[in-house]
Amino acid sequence: MTQKKSFDSPVSVLLQAIDPSGIAARTVRRTVEILLNLVEELNSQVKELREENQRLRSENNRLKGEQGKPAIKAKQPKDEKTNHSSEKERQTPKNHSKSSKNADLKIDREVILEYPRELLPEDAQFKGYEEVIVQDITLTTDNVPQP
Repeated sequence: MTQKKSFDSPVSVLLQAIDPSGIAARTVRRTVEILLNLVEELNSQVKELREENQRLRSENNRLKGEQGKPAIKAKQPKDEKTNHSSEKERQTPKNHSKSSKNADLKIDREVILEYPRELLPEDAQFKGYEEVIVQDITLTTDNVPQP
């Protein structure tokens, strides 16, 4: 594919660089001018046909449900005046505080667990209670006879 693209531009540059006025014989000069005009015309036709072929391929792919050739636009230079980003929001960090899940939890009952003193070591000291919330699911049956 790179060969096709590199073929287009050197042909047009080459055609502009050839000067048939340096040819001494008038008939040969006229023949070279005719051939150069013909090559230039054919080159432009090939370029137009390639573009039309690509358009038709893209349309065919689009009708099949596929994607056509992507339209890649040239990179635009960065302009500070056209910057539409939210600079103020990016510069100030937002404070995020995680809320407690236990604050909204409905407590059904409170239980204080007793640990047998004889299982504790002799030098154990009471340092207070630690509050813990335990969530369990209770599955019960609900049998109702129908008369």
